Amino acid sequence: MKLNTIIKIGVTAVAVTLFFSCKDNFKEVQKIGVLAHQPVGVAKDIDLKYTELEQDVKVKRLANLKSPTMLDYSNRDFAFNEFPEGIALTLYGDNGEETKIFANEAVVYSETDIIDLRGDVIIATHEKDTLFTDQLYYNQKLEWVFTNYPFYFKRVNGFTRGNGFDSDKNFENFQMLEMGGDFQLDN
Repeated sequence: MKLNTIIKIGVTAVAVTLFFSCKDNFKEVQKIGVLAHQPVGVAKDIDLKYTELEQDVKVKRLANLKSPTMLDYSNRDFAFNEFPEGIALTLYGDNGEETKIFANEAVVYSETDIIDLRGDVIIATHEKDTLFTDQLYYNQKLEWVFTNYPFYFKRVNGFTRGNGFDSDKNFENFQMLEMGGDFQLDN
């Protein structure tokens, strides 16, 4: 045999061995690429109404969430849902009173029950208390809101401006971490 033929046979044998030893992982590779960086679900024009059945007869409204888009990242190790185009959320009290929440973007973390509201966050209660900030977290388990960002809190009897806000969900027990330039409360 010629040297040239021996080399061709050797190269062919190595190539065939490599070819048959590889698995067809193309679908798995595609799956990893999609799942690692893209949402597993996209919802458009959301209008979710949260209710509960009261005394097996009456349906009680709890909340209404509206958003142009929701991205579902439940495929991640730290699962979350993202609302990149903002939210408008109405919470209903026992007597039909409404609290409205607006944000340019929101992220809901499933495992920790933390909601991260970002960009022009406004919370307006039925008691005419209104909180303005650029970012606000809500801990659903503890029913607690907090931020380290500057805030403006307008109440019927005055207003408070500062950096960092920490409060229960009804704004009854709130504290600021650092007082800002303006502070006004009427007796």
